[in-house]
Amino acid sequence: MSHAKVDLGAGRSSAKSTWKLACLCAVSEGVPRRSFYVALVVGTVLNLINQGDALLGMASINWLKLALTYCVPYAVCTYGAVSYRLKQGPLEREP
Repeated sequence: MSHAKVDLGAGRSSAKSTWKLACLCAVSEGVPRRSFYVALVVGTVLNLINQGDALLGMASINWLKLALTYCVPYAVCTYGAVSYRLKQGPLEREP
């Protein structure tokens, strides 16, 4: 498996290049899986806190809130990983 290097120095001057690098980081090895596990744990805890009555059958479930409660920690974890990787320097990725 060969790796191509992406130079982050040139990408910092252009917003389009920065977005492209951020998207590459967001789908790079390990980030989606780690973000999924964080969202699963944090989202479950938050859903139990926010909709505990509904989940135990004492009220109706708000399905939009339930879904968003998993999406937000996923987005936050992914953002953190992308920010960290962009500050580290060259990103290695498969061609």
